[in-house]
Amino acid sequence: MSANISKVFINLPVKDLDRTVDFFTKLGFEFNPHFTDKNATCMIINEHTYAMLLVEDFFKTFTKKEISDSAKSTEVIVALAAESRAHVDEIVNKALDAGGKASNEPIDHGFMYGWSFQDVNDHLWEVFYMDEKAVPEQ
Repeated sequence: MSANISKVFINLPVKDLDRTVDFFTKLGFEFNPHFTDKNATCMIINEHTYAMLLVEDFFKTFTKKEISDSAKSTEVIVALAAESRAHVDEIVNKALDAGGKASNEPIDHGFMYGWSFQDVNDHLWEVFYMDEKAVPEQ
């Protein structure tokens, strides 16, 4: 049975909202102006998935826990499914050109190919392509 969730909102703290928006704009993402102000923006990943990029002080209003130092530790890896291997390379290369950092070398499992980067806030993003028809049977 599925939980039947209709949309996903990933909330991430950011140090500099303008720099973060500039970075993800260079990767081709768009933002919902209705949910954008000096404290936050809503990055549209697809019609059902969004990343709420929240200035750290505003992010703190949603939790009693300390914000992880993403330069030193990892709390989450956001994985994005791309349309092809070439699309994986295109997105990661755009991220690197826009000021992101390489996280790992590309990984090729035959049926699945992935490559990861760190954004300008050191959050980890894994971009992958999986050919489900080529997945080995168990």
